[in-house]
Amino acid sequence: MQINPSILSADFANLESDLMAISTADMAHIDVMDNHFVPNLTIGPAVVGRLAQVSPIPLDVHLMIEDPDRWAVGYAEAGAASVTFHVEATKNPVELARKLRAAGVLAAAAIKPATNVSEIAELLAEVDMILVMTVEPGFGGQPLIKDTLQKIASAREMIRTMGANIRLQVDGGVTEANIGELAKLGADSFVAGSAVYDHPDRALQILNLRESAILGLSDS
Repeated sequence: MQINPSILSADFANLESDLMAISTADMAHIDVMDNHFVPNLTIGPAVVGRLAQVSPIPLDVHLMIEDPDRWAVGYAEAGAASVTFHVEATKNPVELARKLRAAGVLAAAAIKPATNVSEIAELLAEVDMILVMTVEPGFGGQPLIKDTLQKIASAREMIRTMGANIRLQVDGGVTEANIGELAKLGADSFVAGSAVYDHPDRALQILNLRESAILGLSDS
């Protein structure tokens, strides 16, 4: 069970210290938004590059931008360990996934809540992870959309059926109360923003989330 706290809920004036506070996590989730693909604007490759230099854990970069075909490899070069692009935004997802892997990073493909899981079928042999968005991308702190739960189960079944050895990540409204259910549905990587950063002891909350996910998986 992989826990990747999202720094979208961190203090942007103190990102280095807030990265240190999640050093017991697996990766730091970095939301890159361009105010076009989603209605919010965050950071770009220069900031990602600097974060990669100071972060105690690898960076899991989630590109919520237009034209990732043009920009994604730049984030790999900036120091990301994993780069996720949206299938709704890319013109050639297979080629982009191959370029990212050739650049030495993990490649991942994401789908929005309204996108059918079938859209990722052709990518299962080309990526290291699938990301199912369980909120509309753009802002942190949103509650999980219940209608997206079946998509997690469908994505896991597709991965099993095709024999792919890849992670299934969930991003949006993940909490200690629901992470067990998400694990039971087949997710094994979890993005949690406010569920981690709103807690006074981030390391303890990461541990709580991980244990809750494992408990949910053991109940399945």
